Amino acid sequence: MTKHQKRLSVPKSWPVERKTETFTVKADAGPHGEAGVPLLIVLRDVLGYVDNRKEARYALNQDNVLINGKAVSDEERPVGMFDIMAFTERDEYYRVFPGDGGRLALTAIDADAADSKLGKIVNKQHVTGGDVQLTLHDGETLVVEDASEYGGNDSIVVANEGDEIVAHFAYEEGALVTAVDGAHAGEIGTIEEIQVTPGSSSNNVIVEQDDGEGFETVEEYVVVIDENFTGDDE
Repeated sequence: MTKHQKRLSVPKSWPVERKTETFTVKADAGPHGEAGVPLLIVLRDVLGYVDNRKEARYALNQDNVLINGKAVSDEERPVGMFDIMAFTERDEYYRVFPGDGGRLALTAIDADAADSKLGKIVNKQHVTGGDVQLTLHDGETLVVEDASEYGGNDSIVVANEGDEIVAHFAYEEGALVTAVDGAHAGEIGTIEEIQVTPGSSSNNVIVEQDDGEGFETVEEYVVVIDENFTGDDE
């Protein structure tokens, strides 16, 4: 199987130039599905910490690059929305956040904020033993004894160590959200109205913004956040 990906056909979330060269690296199977960006692209094209795959492999072998609290050695490991990247030797920490146009971007955070990551609940089901399994947007699953307070499209903050849920943001009118796909990807606002659509069609979400513009998008494209995830307080 080829390890290369044509630049012209990469997902729009990938932060790469499409017309400079024909190919780029292909992401391994892992979190975030097809939207996952290979770690090599982040190290080389976004941060400029390495010039090529060989340098990336050397850097990763030092165990100084962590994603969600775990050292990573595979330069093709997918990185995606709301992942936490830590460069311990540099004392630098970043949250992967949707930027303008839906391209993934890095928001600098402090060390304390790097101890946990945000996830959107995309599925909730009972498992053997009576517990409930929550599935997050990146494919991660959590088993909880009591899931009565968690609903679909809610967001939770999960500690890197022990998978403890340390915060919960409900998907409801008045919630702060960011759009992660569509024409308004990267924009932030407050849910003004959730329009429930009969049948199998997606619900619409009306989002108001401080500048008075606002926008409308589908439910799947918004993620509930709080002010700590916008980068405005940095």
